[in-house]
This record gives sequence, C-alpha cells and structure tokens, in this order.
Amino acid sequence: MSENILTAKTIEMNQSFDSKEEAIQYTGALLRDNGYVNAEYIDQMLEREKVTSTFMGNYVAIPHGTEDAKKAVLETGIAVVTVPEGVDFGDGNIVKLLIGIAGKGDEHLEILSKIAIVCSEEENIDTILNAGSKEEIISIFNEVN
Repeated sequence: MSENILTAKTIEMNQSFDSKEEAIQYTGALLRDNGYVNAEYIDQMLEREKVTSTFMGNYVAIPHGTEDAKKAVLETGIAVVTVPEGVDFGDGNIVKLLIGIAGKGDEHLEILSKIAIVCSEEENIDTILNAGSKEEIISIFNEVN
C-alpha cells in the first residue's frame, strides 16, 4: 500500500464512541483533517450508512462515502480507528475496527481488496486491536501485496 495512503496521522487507537454516527464522523474527520477529503465527504459517509450498513463482520466496519461523494475526495487515503470496547452498528453488530476509505477514481477498489485480505484473517484483526503502536498497524497493511 502506498506510503501516503495510510500514515500514523490517520490512525487513532483505543477510542470510545456512544454511537455509530459518532464513530463514522470521527473516522471521516481524520480523513478530512489530513487532506484526503473535504467536509462534505463526512456527510456522505453518514448518508451511506443510512442506505446500507458498512459493517463487514469480524468486528470491522468500512465507512465510506456514497457515489456522489467522489467529488469531495481530494486524494486517496484511509483512516484506521480502533475501538476496543466496541460500538454498536445496529442489529447487535459490534465494531471494534473502523477503516474509513476515500478513493480517487477507482483507486478505492484496490484499497478495498487489500483491506478485505487483511480483515479476512481474524488474527490480523486481533493484532490490529492489540497493537502497541501505529507503526505496527501500518506494517500489517503493508504486508499485503
């Protein structure tokens, strides 16, 4: 994964949220504050969640914008947020790992495929949730080719 897509600045560990909306806004703000998207993208992330849940199983959610949100993407990037206590995404689906995506053009497809590979292994999710540093999380994603 390209070095500027996931950086220590877009990783936050050991967070806690009262709602999925709060968790999605926080994840989107990481993307916004690091120059990947403008503020409109966060609204589109929340809109996407209303249409269909971004919960993927294995305690993972991948919040991202709607198709209309593409114009709000300035640069391809991802944000990773760990929530050890979990946040309820509805229907009893608990999320402990949020991976926010902003993809320019079709770049999000490649990123999604790498995230899917990482998150298909439960041990990788455990490693991310128990990571001692942001660099450790980056290295897990960088191992996927």
